Amino acid sequence: MKDPHFNRRDFLRLSGMTSAGVVLAACGGGDTPAAPAPAADAPAADAPAVLVPAEAEGLADIPREDTLILMMGGIDGQYQNVGLGNPYTPGSEGHRAVTAAHEPLFYYSAFADEFIPWLATGYEYSEDFTELVVSIREGVLWSDGEAFNAEDVAFTLNTLIEQAPTLRNSSEVNAWIESAEAVDDLTVRIVFYEPRPRFHFSHLTAKFDTGIYWLPEHHFRGIEDVASFEFYDPEQGWPVYTGPYNVVLWSGEQQFLDRRDDWWAAQIGFAELPEPRRILMLPWSSEERAAQLIINNELDASLDLRASTIQQTVSQNPNIITHTERELPMGYIDWWPTSLWFNTEQEPFNTPDTRWAVSYSINREQMLDVALEGSGILTQLPFPYYPPLMPYIEAAAPLLEQYDTSAFDPERAAELMEGQGYERDGEGFWVRDGNRIPAVIHGFGIFNDIGPVLAEQLRQNGFEAEYATPADSGTRMSDGSANIMLFGHGGSINDPFDTLDMYTSKHYRPTGEPAPYYSRYQNPEYDEILNQMAARSPSPDDPEYMDLYLAALEIYLRDAIDVPIQQWLHRIPMNQTHWANWPTENNSYVNGAFWHQTVGLLLAGLTKA
Repeated sequence: MKDPHFNRRDFLRLSGMTSAGVVLAACGGGDTPAAPAPAADAPAADAPAVLVPAEAEGLADIPREDTLILMMGGIDGQYQNVGLGNPYTPGSEGHRAVTAAHEPLFYYSAFADEFIPWLATGYEYSEDFTELVVSIREGVLWSDGEAFNAEDVAFTLNTLIEQAPTLRNSSEVNAWIESAEAVDDLTVRIVFYEPRPRFHFSHLTAKFDTGIYWLPEHHFRGIEDVASFEFYDPEQGWPVYTGPYNVVLWSGEQQFLDRRDDWWAAQIGFAELPEPRRILMLPWSSEERAAQLIINNELDASLDLRASTIQQTVSQNPNIITHTERELPMGYIDWWPTSLWFNTEQEPFNTPDTRWAVSYSINREQMLDVALEGSGILTQLPFPYYPPLMPYIEAAAPLLEQYDTSAFDPERAAELMEGQGYERDGEGFWVRDGNRIPAVIHGFGIFNDIGPVLAEQLRQNGFEAEYATPADSGTRMSDGSANIMLFGHGGSINDPFDTLDMYTSKHYRPTGEPAPYYSRYQNPEYDEILNQMAARSPSPDDPEYMDLYLAALEIYLRDAIDVPIQQWLHRIPMNQTHWANWPTENNSYVNGAFWHQTVGLLLAGLTKA
């Protein structure tokens, strides 16, 4: 595509999306949402819709106006994790299994840039960051009335060490922590093998999807295989948590969580009871069903919707808002900026020149127009544009002049490919030694808007590309059988280290073995820089830390370890018919993703309409 100013209609007409989208159906994309109908054909706010499941017998009679109805999780309208009350049991989905039941030692709201002590009151490191002392809040109780104390924290950490690498977070806890002990009921001492100045934030703080889940020692003591212990038996009062809600009915079609009015925080005057008396969780089936339910006021919020769907949904009910109220882009920047990842171990993507050629072949502005109707946000770096990160992002400006990750330059792409011995065949595709480049972009249904467009752009610039969403896409990314992957970064929030650390060789696994991060990049120089960053307390005001960051970033950019595409936007519909004070850009007390670990802050903020 020579003309970067072609619009959405021109692109679709001239490209026909000829081959880029064919693999959606062929590789298991049958669950891909159909294109939403025009707004005029969608149900009006008072039209019949799929009914919310009726309350089951035996539950307390709680009216709709006291019930918060949310939709997330499950597969094809069925929960797969029924009865998995232990967040460390495979398939439980961790904190998502029982919403708002888990509580952290500390919360962090990225949007408010606020660090909030919760089950703990504070922490203190030794001067060399090899020891961390955490003070536990007095008066915290588990839902069975037992005290939550330092023994529970030390027990959980020691369990992760003993049962590594099976449990979530256990590999790093085992590698980093030499000992964890309860000094007294309200004091935990953690000793590290080497300086760990971020541990309080990386593992003891709930933000987005990260943070350790705490176990009640009095129920898990003596369990030899924690991962196999489901911890669900209503007759025994299981599961047991510290949060203000617990499950009262759990089936494949629905989950009821009722408020515990004896919640410790309300009892000691630390926090008020959240206003919703009940949370009804419904499993996800499709965007169409979620949109229909929320338009008809039968749903209060759902997983984020795609760009065209959210616009149509908001337009049909004046009570539905988003993070940007009713204005574009109808969402907020999540911590998951999207890149094209590469298996840097496999030819031809094992060279920076090929990876840069891919980047130069992408017209990102055109992608916004065609796939997102102009409502997205592009990015030059793999970091979310959050206030604490902006000093680092701004400091990268000189490097981005040298390594312009936003540039659309097919001629430069051609030079890089020809310099490696490639030439065009009769159909315009790059070939070397008679072989074309297999350039299948693996992704998931959430990328069905931009994925086919990116694939078509690569085809038009010589790469035999397709976009595929097979059922085992995640497995292919992890084991390296996928060479190009459309995926995000759940890394940096207030410090660039967390994302940059994804590319260190400690995460390397040979192709064929599952890897936690997909690039399989190895560079001893880069590793040494990140090791030095890891030992320092992060601050943009520290010149030495900033120099290390820029040195690592230059390697990332020079080698095009992955190719930044866009900021990931959470376009969450929120219905104000029954509940008000949803988090928005003008009321940013927390991000609106109720499936994140900060859901407790969201529930504390909601008020009855």
